[in-house]
Amino acid sequence: MQDQGMPVPNWAPPPRPSGEVLEGRYARLEPLRSEAHAEDLFAANKMDDRIWHYLPYGPFAEQADYADWVRSLEGSTDLFFYAIRNLETGRCEGVASFLRIAPEAGSIEVGHINLSVALQRTRAATEAMYLMMRWAYDAGYRRYEWKCDALNLGSRRAAERLGLSYEGVFRQAAVVKGRNRDTAWFASIDAEWPALKVAFDSWLAPGNFTADGTQRLRLSDLTAPVLAASDPARR
Repeated sequence: MQDQGMPVPNWAPPPRPSGEVLEGRYARLEPLRSEAHAEDLFAANKMDDRIWHYLPYGPFAEQADYADWVRSLEGSTDLFFYAIRNLETGRCEGVASFLRIAPEAGSIEVGHINLSVALQRTRAATEAMYLMMRWAYDAGYRRYEWKCDALNLGSRRAAERLGLSYEGVFRQAAVVKGRNRDTAWFASIDAEWPALKVAFDSWLAPGNFTADGTQRLRLSDLTAPVLAASDPARR
């Protein structure tokens, strides 16, 4: 008899994202809408054009152009974008999306992550990623993916900091802005989620930060025991 994978008892495909607001202590994720979010986001994005370097679009010279781009995403069933509102400032300062949504496989990807300089390295940025991961696993997904340009070392480090394990590189996976892109793959699975949730909850707890906002525990130290593989790019 040929070998087969382990049974998945009582399997039922999870729902697709449906547009609910994801509320946290430091961040709120709102379904991206041009009228509600484009002005804030354009202002935050124009602080540094380098945030567009690895994305297949942008930067946008005019707010109207950015607003049109956001409007083109509204109603998409392939991509589900969130605006990330930093509750400390009250402003929307970044975006991220669900994509490659495959309920039949129990797989979903987070991507198109674009954090303005104002949002980078904040508790709101980390909590935004946690809120999306929590939604996916609470909904019943089995696999949570993250992919990035293999040259994007910042994104690779961020994936592992969030507890997503390195799974390899797809060579010549795409052509982006006229250049080759090799794609690095990272993922977590549902069996790892309970430990990852504890790690996130511990890091995001108010007591983990001093009065000036310095972290006491590093998230990467809390998630490291969950990682199934080590990314050689980090060495």
